[in-house]
Amino acid sequence: MDYRESFFNYLEFERRCSSHTVTAYRIDLDQFVQYCTEVIGEFDVKKVDSKTVRAWIVELMEQQMAARSVNRKVTSVKSFFKFLLREEIVETNPAVDLILPKIRKKLPNFVEENNLHHLLDDGYFSDDFTGIRDKLIINLLYGTGIRLSELLSLKESDIDKKEFLIRVLGKRNKERIIPFPRPMIVILDQYIEIRNSTLGFIPEKLLVTESGNPVYEKLIYRVVKNNLAKVTSLEKKSPHVLRHTYATHLLNKGADLNAVKELLGHANLAATQIYTHTTFERLHNIYKQAHPRG
Repeated sequence: MDYRESFFNYLEFERRCSSHTVTAYRIDLDQFVQYCTEVIGEFDVKKVDSKTVRAWIVELMEQQMAARSVNRKVTSVKSFFKFLLREEIVETNPAVDLILPKIRKKLPNFVEENNLHHLLDDGYFSDDFTGIRDKLIINLLYGTGIRLSELLSLKESDIDKKEFLIRVLGKRNKERIIPFPRPMIVILDQYIEIRNSTLGFIPEKLLVTESGNPVYEKLIYRVVKNNLAKVTSLEKKSPHVLRHTYATHLLNKGADLNAVKELLGHANLAATQIYTHTTFERLHNIYKQAHPRG
């Protein structure tokens, strides 16, 4: 017996896993059973050992399967045998302590500095309410590195125009103060003036639609995507890409990693360190291009 149906029932009724999760486990285990049947000639849970699982990992990698997918499949097999151990059907878990393929960290996408200067300084935005508001959105995201949720909740009272600081409420309701670029005060004042004159009242939230309602996620995504498309060929164009860009440009200019951590509102330094990979890669490329023996 291979006991798979008992395992799937356990996932569904005891672990309360979603049907999507159960289906994923089923696909992974079916593939493993098929491999064992083809290679060994049978599938007997009591005869499966670590060598068998390791050989399966090698075959998956030779098929050019992504490391993340391989790891997920091995996790499915490991969970299956953990269940069999609990039921006292097997004595060992053959998928425990195996060395899994290393998942390469995906480096954050960011927009080149010159491209953003081009977008913000060279007349890409109209002088009406929508154009000025959209330019302010890009300025805020790139100039402060705030999250989309933090941008949506901004109030005019959160901005200290004399000290060039904004106050945001981040994750876990943690408040932080962030400086913003002095030139941004011009577009901020323009926006507030045209917003108040257009609406005839001062709304609670800083960023609003033409009818005075607070801006929303899809609108911000659309503004960022449409405007970044004018200056970059990056496949992903989102508010978070501007946050990545903010952090990358700061580090490229020599900013202290701990300072960038505080500005971004990260809980620990590990979340910020991914940007050092981007800056190091940039320095490495510069070295290769510039050094006579690079």
